[in-house]
Amino acid sequence: MERYRRLFAIPGVRTLLVLMFFARIPPSATSLALTLHVAIGLEHGYGAAGLVGGVATVGIAIGATLSGRIIDRYGLRTLLLVTGIGETSFWLTAPMMSYPVLLVVAFFGGMFAVPTMSIGRQAIAALVPDEHRRTAYSFDSISVELSFMVGPLAAVALATQVSTSDALRVVAVGFAVVAVALFFANPAMRGDDEVVGERPPRREWLNGKLAAVLLVGAGAVFVLAGTEVALVAALRENGEVQWTGAATIILCATSIMGGLVHGAVRKSLPQVVLMALLGALTLPVLFVDGAAWWVVAIALGPASAMCAPTIAATGEQVSKLVPVVVRGEATGLQSSAFTFGAALGSPVVGFVVDHSGSPGWGFVGAGAGGLVVAAVAALLIRRSPARAQPTSASAIS
Repeated sequence: MERYRRLFAIPGVRTLLVLMFFARIPPSATSLALTLHVAIGLEHGYGAAGLVGGVATVGIAIGATLSGRIIDRYGLRTLLLVTGIGETSFWLTAPMMSYPVLLVVAFFGGMFAVPTMSIGRQAIAALVPDEHRRTAYSFDSISVELSFMVGPLAAVALATQVSTSDALRVVAVGFAVVAVALFFANPAMRGDDEVVGERPPRREWLNGKLAAVLLVGAGAVFVLAGTEVALVAALRENGEVQWTGAATIILCATSIMGGLVHGAVRKSLPQVVLMALLGALTLPVLFVDGAAWWVVAIALGPASAMCAPTIAATGEQVSKLVPVVVRGEATGLQSSAFTFGAALGSPVVGFVVDHSGSPGWGFVGAGAGGLVVAAVAALLIRRSPARAQPTSASAIS
């Protein structure tokens, strides 16, 4: 753990990581809170809830890139004023909306989402030297896993024990607190020793290598989202859906272990290899279809151990491949890629489950999708020039 000790010795790192852990709890609760409100509170069912979530997802994907450009041009505080007011207003008023109104306004709620994920990644790139970034991004991925163990559970508890409307209001308060905290903390988005320079044309930095990195990011989340659908389907088939939470905790724990190892080793596996392993290790879960919930969870353990490393490698590569002046936009594109992967993974694997006759084939669909992404990303990298873009005064090879 020497690498982690050195990371935490960097001034400001501990404060940043703790702040971002709490800042990501409200976003982690939004999906379940909105789903339960539409399905139970408004009594429109889960299909209608999925449609609202899909509309919001499109808004988030578009808004992430726009938010990155705002940070690049006007700074973090300007973004937080806009998104903090916009997102808090949406979640405060959502309980008063009818379903048709909510379906439309959810798009704008997504566009004005506070981009806590990309803010954290940009702050790490600005604060942490190159030689410690892999460890920092690994710990950041672990922090995200922990946030997603807290937020959804809180959303379910509020929605089921109090009311779905109150759950949305608590989310609104959470976002308001996050926006205010980040506004006053104002973590640097660029390092003191980083040379900004003029903004280059997008075609110069959005090249094949970066496209491969973004594709892997989308692919990793595709596998994760698809695996969740297949897991729920498998447990429901066995009459053990009540154990979904316990199985999810096991998967998060193995992902955290993988992230710890990824950040501690001297040299990590290439991102494409991590993506390929994530996909390949998901395929064999087909053979435990019909087994007890804990057997399925353990079978998913090796693939889950690849989750945090793959996500961490994505953030690390984005920070290396783009100039500092466009880091915000590039990180926004990374968030959009994650969102796209999540939006695609659930319906695709859900279709496989519905038309295969066995939930186990859902794991095959998720894993095969990951392998296809790894192959396409490897092809993009092979066809790209060997020279990387500089991120500061010096070039990074």
